[in-house]
This record gives sequence, structure tokens and C-alpha cells, in this order.
Amino acid sequence: MEGGGEGKGRAATAAGGGGFGGYESAGDRKWWPWLVPTVIVACVAVFVVEMWVNDCPRHGSALGGGCVAGFLRRFSFQPLRENPLLGPSSTTLGKMGALDWNKVVHQHQGWRLISCIWLHAGLIHLVVDMLSLLFIGIRLEQQFGFVRIGAIYLLSGFGGSVMSALFLRNNYISVGASGALFGLLGSMLSELLMNWTIYSNKVAAIITLLFIIAINVAIGILPHADNFAHIGGFLTGFLLGFVLLARPQFGWLERSELPHTNQPPKYKPYQYVLWVVAFVLLLVGFTISLVMLFKGKNGNDGCHWCHYLNCVPTSRWKCDT
Repeated sequence: MEGGGEGKGRAATAAGGGGFGGYESAGDRKWWPWLVPTVIVACVAVFVVEMWVNDCPRHGSALGGGCVAGFLRRFSFQPLRENPLLGPSSTTLGKMGALDWNKVVHQHQGWRLISCIWLHAGLIHLVVDMLSLLFIGIRLEQQFGFVRIGAIYLLSGFGGSVMSALFLRNNYISVGASGALFGLLGSMLSELLMNWTIYSNKVAAIITLLFIIAINVAIGILPHADNFAHIGGFLTGFLLGFVLLARPQFGWLERSELPHTNQPPKYKPYQYVLWVVAFVLLLVGFTISLVMLFKGKNGNDGCHWCHYLNCVPTSRWKCDT
């Protein structure tokens, strides 16, 4: 149950004060977070390439209007009526690897399930996602190391892309790291549940985390937000948290350090049970979802109310734009 990216387990010597939920181990190795900053730099670099390829002054806009921030020349943004997030055209995003159901299923471009995670629809979209990643990812990488957090980030992004492709209609494209970010939020929740006995401020921690998740999901029902990617990423990260983020129980020490002492097992029985159940659900979920996707199934056909999870129409906006 101990993944890469972290050294061998150490004894937890104190509870309370530091860490999410009031847990802090004096013996735990603290990792220097380099992966999250690298991902942020990579996403910024990809956005710069997006704008270079877009070249608004040369290609213009199908809806008419002048480019925004024209002094940036080639890097200026599409007109606000086309892209209110200050970014490139949908044509450019599609060219660079946006998630497109038709191209994934009928043109065998499955790589788009990964490439779309690194693209952003605009400068506003990029800033919001990267600030979220900075605040969420740094703490997790410090505690669990780059291998585990990197795996959760990428697999959650992939899981979000799969669910998005299953439920979005054919004429939609989707981009962004939101699915991966929701995966990190999901892993924080499952890590709290997985290591329940070592936390002191359990109730406050879980209420705070559920409130943050609920707010983000609620924002996802607005137009132009891909809530299916959020939900798919969250479910993937939630299950991965049980698999990758288990902590040794209190009283467990490295046997190499104290070979003659009697000590409890490294993990509690319920942690092993959660690990197995989560691992099986991950395998089954990914298998069923990918089979449905590449057979061209639309998730809305078997769930006529699921589209409300992505957008709720009101008198102020429509969901088919």
C-alpha cells in the first residue's frame, strides 16, 4: 500500500496543530514540491503556444469584431463575443488537442483524453486553474511526494476526460485541468477517511472539505463549465486516495530501526479493506467507461436527467450554447 515518491513509513508522534484535520507527524518525510510548480510552468507554456498558433490578427474571427489587446499582436485574444475568457478560438483548441467526442471515437484520437488536460480556454481559465493547483497541490506533494500526487493528477484528469466524452454532445469540445484538480480534492477527502483514526479535528476537517467541494460542483452547473469532467476527476481521485495515500497507524515504527520491539501492524484492517475495494472499483469503472466510449455510447441515453449535472437552464441562460 506504500506508493512511490515517499520513503519508508515512520512513527507518528503527535496529533494536532499542523496539517489538514489536525495531523502532523514529526517523523514523516517532508518532500520539496517541484512537480506542481513544473506542471504550472508547463500549462503556462502551452497557453503561450496556443496564442502563437491562434494568431488572431491574421485569422480573425468567424463572429467578426477586433482582437482584444491588439498591442500583443500575434498573442492578442479572440473577440470577447467569441471567447469571453480571453483566449484562442475553438478551432485552435481543437487543432491543439481539445477533447472532441467525434475525433476520439471515430477518428481514433484517444490521445486527446490526455492532451486536453494541458490546454486552457483562456487567460482567466488558466489563472483560476493554476492558482487552485498551487494551493491544493503543494501541500499534498509536500506530504506524499511527487510520484503519488503526479499519478493522482494525471489519472484524475484522464478519468475526468473519459466522463466528459461520455456525456457531452458531439458538437462540444472540452479543455482544462479542472478534472485533475477535482481529483486532488477527492484524494484529500479519501485520505481523511482512510486515515480517520490519526486525525484530531475530524469533523471540522471533513465539513470544510465538503463545503469546498460543494461550492466547486455548484459553480460547475453554470454554462461553459464542464461539470462532467469535474465529477469524473473527483471520483477517480477519491478512489486513488484510498489506494495511494494510506498512512501508517500510530505506534508503527520501521522494523530495521527497532527490530526487537513488539509493535502493531503497519496498517489497520479497515485500511486494507478500503484499499482493495477502491482498487477494484477503479479497474471496473475505467474498463466499463472506456468500452462504452469507444463503442460510441452516449451516457445521456441511459440517464435522461444526467445533463442537469452539467448545466441547469434558467431564465438567465441556456445550456445549449
